[in-house]
Amino acid sequence: MKKIGLYFGTFNPIHIGHMVIANHMVEFSDLDEVWFVVTPQSPFKTKKTLLDNHHRYQMVFEATKDFAKLSPSKIEFDLPQPNYTINTLVHLDEKYGNDHQFCLIMGEDNLKGFHKWKNYETILENYHLYVYPRISEGKIAHQFEGHPKIHKVNAPIMEISSTFIRKNHQAKKNIRTLLPDAVWRYMDEMNFYR
Repeated sequence: MKKIGLYFGTFNPIHIGHMVIANHMVEFSDLDEVWFVVTPQSPFKTKKTLLDNHHRYQMVFEATKDFAKLSPSKIEFDLPQPNYTINTLVHLDEKYGNDHQFCLIMGEDNLKGFHKWKNYETILENYHLYVYPRISEGKIAHQFEGHPKIHKVNAPIMEISSTFIRKNHQAKKNIRTLLPDAVWRYMDEMNFYR
């Protein structure tokens, strides 16, 4: 039974912060692999700055192709919109459940709002959460403190955002060090976020 950590995001674009966290999860926790689940559209985000699904998936593919334990996933591309994590988890269990155990990877900031997620009780009942530290406002809800299915992983704190990268790339700043080389090349070639 393989233990797969699912790292959800728009990855618009994927950057070294995402890579550091995913790699840390797979090397320093009991997860066997991390799948980057590229989200077509989040119920909490508007779509205007989002690159096409295919391009964001391609950038995740470029970023992960040399890492055996990291993979891109476009599982949500074919699911009904908007994508709710619970639906994706159920779908993945139906498809791979016999030999995969799925877990969620999320930042501490997401855990603070986790009680607002659709069917969050069902998620916690059936799946483990692997939480990495983030600098953010607010408190973690009392019911999640010390929960047996919530594992805090002491990953490095990465304060890089895709928004910062897009904004500064457009302003002609050199943001190349914040991206995996292959992602930078693809982004530059396609003239994205200019």
